[in-house]
Amino acid sequence: MIRSLPSSPLYRINYRIYVFLFFTFLLMPLIAISVLAFNDSNFISLPWNGFTTDWFFSATDERQGLFSDEELIASIFTSLSTGFFVAALSTLVGTLAALLFEEEQFRLKGLLYFLALAPLVIPGVILGISLLLTATSAGNHIEDSFGLDVELFRPSYWLVVLGQFSFGATYVMLLVSARLKKFDRTLEEAALSLKATRLEAIWYVTLPFLRPAIIGAFVVAFILSFSNINTTIFLIGSDPTLPIDLYSRIRFSSTPVLNAVSFLIVLTISGFAIINLFANRSNK
Repeated sequence: MIRSLPSSPLYRINYRIYVFLFFTFLLMPLIAISVLAFNDSNFISLPWNGFTTDWFFSATDERQGLFSDEELIASIFTSLSTGFFVAALSTLVGTLAALLFEEEQFRLKGLLYFLALAPLVIPGVILGISLLLTATSAGNHIEDSFGLDVELFRPSYWLVVLGQFSFGATYVMLLVSARLKKFDRTLEEAALSLKATRLEAIWYVTLPFLRPAIIGAFVVAFILSFSNINTTIFLIGSDPTLPIDLYSRIRFSSTPVLNAVSFLIVLTISGFAIINLFANRSNK
């Protein structure tokens, strides 16, 4: 709704109803899974049997809580470390790519930009399979030719990092590029006229302007890595990430521990969102 245009009372009422229903549709599953994480039941769904924290702290044979499940904790740390490395590499490469594509005299700019966007067009399943086949073929060739067994070229932790980095960098590039479009180039020119080098102008003028977008892109790349399953499932080795671990558990047996994990994820992301909201308000 455009506030500057006149609107009838019926239109405003329908608009508010639509907004309410829209956010209800988005938030109700998150609220339901958070509530059921404290349900005193051996099933992940209703009915409600009372309040309990067993699915977080219990360590009995009947109920094993989240914090006493060593395999689940290990998968969480695997996802956290994977997300950090993917976000760091994606932020570095994506930011450099955004700066490069803004150069006017960059040869093959259109072709390379199209190739950079390819991971967004290719389905994650196809991307995972292609990376697995490429890495396996390269690993077999190196082993047959030089007798070396390179871990990177077989399903492993670092192959997952490489696979997720392949699309994470594209998201970072787009987010930083959108911020870079608003940058006043005369600021760089002023720095260059004051005898600053090109690198110094970028470091002291351009990057501070891009800092909010870079931080936001890092968070987006981390979340994409943390939640990815369609590409990761083909590249994973002996250390499963949290989505892979949860998927394997829910296929055969499921307990409200899955709700407990989901509740912690929702709580953490909501906390970061609130902190980011107040930080942006304080910067205005």
